[in-house]
Amino acid sequence: STFSNLPVWFVLPGAFGGFGTTATTAATGSTFSFAAPTNTGGLFGNTQNKGFGFSSGFGAGTTVGGGLGTGLGTGLGTGLGFGGFNTQPQQQTSGGLFSQLTQAPAQSNQLINTASALSAPTLLGDERDAILAKWNQLQAFWGTGKGYFNNSIPPVEFTQENPFCRFKAVGYSLIQGSKDEDGLVVLAFNKKEVDVRGQQQQLVESLHKVLGGHQTLCVNVEGVKALPDNQTEVIVYVVERSPNGTSKRIPATTLYSYMEQVNVKNQLLQLGVVLTVTRTELSPAQLKQLLQNAPAGVDPIIWEQAKVDNPEPEKLIPVPMVGFKELIRRLKIQDQMTKQHQTRVDIISDDISELQKNQATTVAKIAQYKRKLMDLSHRVLQVLIKQEIQRKSGYAIQVDEEHLRVQLDTIQSELNAPTQFKGRLNELMSQIRMQNHFGAVRSEERYSVDTDLLREIKQHLKQQQEGLSHLISVIKDDLDDIKLIEHGLHDGVHIRGGMLS
Repeated sequence: STFSNLPVWFVLPGAFGGFGTTATTAATGSTFSFAAPTNTGGLFGNTQNKGFGFSSGFGAGTTVGGGLGTGLGTGLGTGLGFGGFNTQPQQQTSGGLFSQLTQAPAQSNQLINTASALSAPTLLGDERDAILAKWNQLQAFWGTGKGYFNNSIPPVEFTQENPFCRFKAVGYSLIQGSKDEDGLVVLAFNKKEVDVRGQQQQLVESLHKVLGGHQTLCVNVEGVKALPDNQTEVIVYVVERSPNGTSKRIPATTLYSYMEQVNVKNQLLQLGVVLTVTRTELSPAQLKQLLQNAPAGVDPIIWEQAKVDNPEPEKLIPVPMVGFKELIRRLKIQDQMTKQHQTRVDIISDDISELQKNQATTVAKIAQYKRKLMDLSHRVLQVLIKQEIQRKSGYAIQVDEEHLRVQLDTIQSELNAPTQFKGRLNELMSQIRMQNHFGAVRSEERYSVDTDLLREIKQHLKQQQEGLSHLISVIKDDLDDIKLIEHGLHDGVHIRGGMLS
């Protein structure tokens, strides 16, 4: 079976047109007085129920969508509507082909003629009838052509809804959850989505004029979605405001009945509306009746298996698919849905990229604020030190202060240890020299050092320079002392030699 997550009204357009009942009028006391058309029948009027159990058969009805196709291969055409709800459901039999001879005479004759054309034609009266029977079987399997079997009886017309057609499958469509009180009505426009969105305000005003231009009515657009073949789906609802300030939505069946009137429908056609459908959910009785009776031409065993294989019975409903037109239509719808999903994924991807950029900016700002906080903390600490020095001026050093001095001396010795931080600092200096060397070789490259880190490096280098200067001065003093000692010793030796001589 083929699965497609499609709304059931889209595949089954006639499912929400009142199911053969006359259109309901507005509730008593409402100022929204839509005159109900007479004898509307199903979604597309009083259509005749044909062999497949759905309105207008499969591929035989006239096109309603203006480019949306015909029959079951249209989805928005006259095919596959629940036209069977305005008649008694067909009684399922299980005795084979000829067990249906107890049906109505016309249907019985049709079945007998079909069986004769497929099994025992008597057109030529010789062995060529067997070849003709095989040819009729091939036409029946294909779902097209005429089956000649008798000179005195017209040929049988083979269509795709005949039970012998092989190009059949069962798919699944989404069951709508909207209620009649929500007032949602779907309008299919023979225009592109861009054009409809660009003229949405004019569209609302035009629909308000079509509804009579009452000041108490307000037309609202629930959503706009693109359809295959450059068509657009627009979901609307009408809100009626009463003089006392309260408001309510017009029921979907009432709004649909008004729009199906001849004069109103002509005005909608001038606006580009090719189809009007109510978006309402099936009642439990209607859903049960639909599932219990297999559509004509579909094997009851396959229908039962389709119900068993339904991945989500609470949300999906099996629908028959007959012919290549229906397959192409569902393929187009799936492609359209895939494009919409891809567009949504692209939008989400762009949002994620934007959020990642914002996150990177935020992380950089947090790091900047952390450095600023550290700088401010150092400044506050310096202020506290000066304040504490002034406060403790004239007092002797206390025990806890002595302990704190010892800890600070320990930390200072660890910082000055050559195997720890000084080694790292020397390594950092080597890397800086290498970077400067590479920068001189390749002038196009530029490197930057953090301001706080550069200040700390300068301070440390300054301390090192001061230490080296102090060490040099000490060495110089020591050299002067050594020279003085040597000079004294030399003078003493001469004095002693003179005395001895």
